Amino acid sequence: QVQLVESGGGLVQAGGSLRLSCVASGSIFVINLMGWYRQAPGKQRELVATITSGGTTNYADSVKGRFTISRDNAKNTVYLQMNSLKPEDTAVYYCNAFVRPRYYWGQGTQVTVSS
Repeated sequence: QVQLVESGGGLVQAGGSLRLSCVASGSIFVINLMGWYRQAPGKQRELVATITSGGTTNYADSVKGRFTISRDNAKNTVYLQMNSLKPEDTAVYYCNAFVRPRYYWGQGTQVTVSS
C-alpha cells in the first residue's frame, strides 16, 4: 500500500501564491508518475499537472505559465508551485501517484482564492 499526504493549501487573495506538497510513503520502489488534480464544487475532477520520474512535465492549458510541478525522488515528494492565482483556481487539490500496478490518491487539500 501507498499513502499520499498533501499539505500547503489555504486561503489566498487573487494574484497570490501557494505551494502544495505531497509526500508518498509505504511500499514504494519506484513512483513512475506523480501529479496534481483538482475538483471545484459541482465540477468533475480535472488534471492540473503531472511529472514523470525522469522529470517530464505536462500541464493543463489553464495553468500553463502560472503553475510549476516538481518532484524530489529521494523524498518521494511532489510539489506544485502556484503563482498568479485566480478565483477560478479555487478547488480541492488532490495528489496522485502511479506505483505499479495502480494509481493512488491523497485525501486532498483545499485551495481558496478570493477576488
